[in-house]
Amino acid sequence: MESSWATLGIAAFLFFLSLLFAARFFRTRRARVPRNAAVSLLVVAGSGGHTTEILRLLSSLSQTYSPRHYVLADSDKMSEEKIRSFEQQRAETSNSLFTLHRIPRSREVRQLWSSSVLTTLRSMFYSLPLTFRLKPDLVLCNGPGTCVPICASALLVRMLGIKNVTIVYVESICRVENLSLSGKILYHFSDYFFVQWPALKEKYPKSIYLGRIV
Repeated sequence: MESSWATLGIAAFLFFLSLLFAARFFRTRRARVPRNAAVSLLVVAGSGGHTTEILRLLSSLSQTYSPRHYVLADSDKMSEEKIRSFEQQRAETSNSLFTLHRIPRSREVRQLWSSSVLTTLRSMFYSLPLTFRLKPDLVLCNGPGTCVPICASALLVRMLGIKNVTIVYVESICRVENLSLSGKILYHFSDYFFVQWPALKEKYPKSIYLGRIV
């Protein structure tokens, strides 16, 4: 039984890698969005400082980025409260349209690689129908493991011609010299990849360095 699960996991993981590899060479022309048009935004939240950072970034965006769809891991107990508080403050000055969605966490902190393959695939199983249903214009993330299956799903939406989704990745401020695991993966597949330290810009020339963003 364990052998069957291992074989299934390896096959599914290879499919996942094939999807990312295909997306690496599959580029569609970015859709031009009118300056004042609403932009449907899918935001990937994460436990710890990830959610705090992403909310700081969102605070600088206009209400044009609406509705905002937040995706967080089902084991994340703190992010929902932070998000609701953030959106409540925004609602005091303008309309606040947002939704919250939970999916299984793709990888826990210090989780073994052998087991993270299956948990990532399980997260992908939930991410695909969610992303296909929401059809965001833009996916914004900053490093939690949950963002990898979400971005892979967004790439598939784009490859199938359903929606031309733009993926924006902002590496966490705590990453000074090396990218996070999510960053190392999405560096090759995101449309815009931002870093907040010059040392990372030197190592990863495709990245965009604008100084401290959050």
